[in-house]
Amino acid sequence: MAAINHHRLTSQIRLAGIILALTILAPVALAANLPKDRSDVLYHSYDGGGIQINGPSVLVRKNIKNKVSLYGNYYVDQVSSASIDVITSGASAYEEERTEYSLGADYLYDKVIISISGAQSTENDYEASTASFDISQEFFGDMTTLSLGYTHGDDTVSEKGNESFEAELSRRRFRLGINQILTPKWMLGLSAEAVSEQGFLNNPYRFVHYLNSDGSAGSQKERYPSTRNSDAIALRTIYRLPNRASIRGEVRNTSDNWAIKANNFELRYLQRYKEQWTLQASIRSYNQSQANFYSDLFEYSNAQEFLARDKEMSKYSSLTLGLGVYYEVERKWWSHIDRTTINLQIDHMRFDYKNFRNATGRLDGSSAYSPGEEPLYSLKANVIRFFVSVFY
Repeated sequence: MAAINHHRLTSQIRLAGIILALTILAPVALAANLPKDRSDVLYHSYDGGGIQINGPSVLVRKNIKNKVSLYGNYYVDQVSSASIDVITSGASAYEEERTEYSLGADYLYDKVIISISGAQSTENDYEASTASFDISQEFFGDMTTLSLGYTHGDDTVSEKGNESFEAELSRRRFRLGINQILTPKWMLGLSAEAVSEQGFLNNPYRFVHYLNSDGSAGSQKERYPSTRNSDAIALRTIYRLPNRASIRGEVRNTSDNWAIKANNFELRYLQRYKEQWTLQASIRSYNQSQANFYSDLFEYSNAQEFLARDKEMSKYSSLTLGLGVYYEVERKWWSHIDRTTINLQIDHMRFDYKNFRNATGRLDGSSAYSPGEEPLYSLKANVIRFFVSVFY
């Protein structure tokens, strides 16, 4: 049994790895230059809440005549899950593997960079394909960069053990961003994104809980709306401090037509040590409200048109503390390449759910608590990302 939430979670972990690499390697002053030739080998691991996800990723990028940069990426998630969602649905733990392949190209023309990319991922009951187009251009003496982007995704959702079930999901993402260099030490960025989703948006394996007339709990499958529209706006800043240090911050707000509103605050401090070491400390907080069709325990069966008990649709908050160590190998040991970095990032995460309860044993009556009176659920998780980057 696979879960759409796992698909979201692994995508977030992968995106965090990409952002991590950019945060460490990107200078404050941006320019219309193609990325350097490089190869990256990444190992990622997530362990928390009964879920373990780990696997490798390999990326290779090559420039052609300083006009075109091509890259390919191979990414694997090996999943073992006995999460609270699985347990409280009466299902057994499962294992699965997700594999993703992606290809892309960047084209440089004067001060314009045009990027196209595509990705295909497969797991035993979920297939996803995406295509992206981005364009960015510098203005005003290379002090301002404006970027536009669009991504289209088509997913196919199936259900293990139910060959008659197959559903489609379509996603469209529109994004706009502007980066402004205010001083030689300070850069400010503003971005906005609009996402439109249509199709099967819930999980074919997930159930909601409701009260029976005798006070016991029953269950039925979730039902979600077939459309979801969300908007996000983010403000980011990078400031170079004395003594070869920098501080980077982000504030992000999102909202959607399911009544979910969320805000995210993140702060990173990077410090160069001697010539080869960079140390990083980070803190990130996240808060969101619940979807308007979510409930931990509905009053009765089919209490409303749409029903959800996914904890990611509930009201919750999270706090992430991170530490990173990055080492640049001396070039004398690698004379045939330009640069090699060895990078380790460890994040500790805590999630506190405000109206999602630990309902283990609720459905079979083995719980020590009456339905709806169980303790609120929380979890801790650790994320490890270790990668080696070689520039040539």
